Amino acid sequence: MRILLLGEYSNVHATLAEGLRTLGHQVTVASNGDFWKNYPRDIDLARKEGKLGGLALMAKIYALLPTWRNYDVVQLINPMFVELKAERIFPIYRYLRRHNKKMVLCAMGMDYYWVHESTYNKPMRYSDFNIGDQVRTEPHVIKDQQDWLGTAKEQLNKLIAEDCDNIVSGLYDDHICYQPYFSHKLTYIPLPIKMPSDKELVSETPTKTKIFIGISKGRSAYKGTDIMLKAAEDLLRKYPDKMELRKAEGVPFAEYQHMMDGSDAILDQLYSYTPSMNPLLAMSKGIICIGGGEPENYEIINEHELHPIINVQPTYENVYNELEQLILNPSRIPMLKRQSIEYVKRHHDYLKVAKQYEQIYRQQ
Repeated sequence: MRILLLGEYSNVHATLAEGLRTLGHQVTVASNGDFWKNYPRDIDLARKEGKLGGLALMAKIYALLPTWRNYDVVQLINPMFVELKAERIFPIYRYLRRHNKKMVLCAMGMDYYWVHESTYNKPMRYSDFNIGDQVRTEPHVIKDQQDWLGTAKEQLNKLIAEDCDNIVSGLYDDHICYQPYFSHKLTYIPLPIKMPSDKELVSETPTKTKIFIGISKGRSAYKGTDIMLKAAEDLLRKYPDKMELRKAEGVPFAEYQHMMDGSDAILDQLYSYTPSMNPLLAMSKGIICIGGGEPENYEIINEHELHPIINVQPTYENVYNELEQLILNPSRIPMLKRQSIEYVKRHHDYLKVAKQYEQIYRQQ
C-alpha cells in the first residue's frame, strides 16, 4: 500500500513508518518533527517564525498537494496536522479527502474531544483538565479550553472525525473521550516502540537509584513535571547518598534518548492513566516508569500479569511517597526493570503495532 502519514506526535508516525516499511508498504512521513524534538521525517513541514513563516509553509503545502494524491491511506496525527490556523486546514483536508482512498484520524495529543470530555463529562478520575469533579483552573488549562472550545479548531476536529473512515486512539485517555461519539469506527492500538537491540540487562540492585525526568519547554505544569520535579529534588536533599537526579530540558529527541540511558526510573505524565511514548521508550530500555499506570491502562490491553509501572496519583505527596519507597527498597528495581522490557515487547513492539494498523487500513 501507499501510505502518507501527516504530522507528528512524540515519534509515533516516524516509528510506525519504520514498521510499515518493514511489512513492505511504501510510506511517506511529512511533519514538522514535533517542533524542537526534531523527529525524523521524509518531508519537512517545520514552520519558520512570524506571519511570513505561515505564508511560506502554506505555499509549500499547496505546492506539495498534487503529490499527495492517489494514496491508499492518508493518516493524520491530529486535526491540526500542519502548523497553520484551523481555518487554513479545512481546504487542505477536503483536497486530501477528495484525492485519496482512505482517511484515518489519530486521537492523540490535544484536541476538541479530549478537552470537551475532560472538562464537562469527566470520564476519568483525573486528567489534564479535571481532578475529580473539579475542573482545573491553571492558566495553561484555561488557554487550551479557549483554544479548542467554540472555535474553528473544534469545527475542524468535528468535521474530520465525522468524515474520516477510521479513528485510532493510542492512549486509554484519548480512547475514552472519543468512544461516546465514534465507537463504530474507533480502534485502540498501542503506541509503537522500536525495541533496543538485545543487549543484556544488568539486573543488579543499584547502590544509588538514578532518576530521570524530561522537562518540556513551557509544558511543565501541563504534564505535571513541576510537581514530580519538586518531589524528586526534595528527596535528593533527604537521601543524597541513595539517589541521583538527571534532568533533560527542551532537548532534541536524539540527545534526550542518550541522556536517559542508564537510568533506573523515569518520572513522566502525572495526569495520565497510560504511559505515553517517552516513558514507553524508557521502559523498553529497562527503565521503570513512575507515572500513569491505572487499572484501565492494563484492562484496555488485556494485561493481567505484568504490572511494571509505579502508578502515582496527581499529588505531590503521592509522588513523594512512591518515589521514596523505591529509593528505600532498591531490591524491587531488577524485577520491575525486567517486567518493563517484557511489557513493551508484548504490547508496543513497532512491528506488532504496524500489523494492527495494517488491519485497519485493509478494512473495507
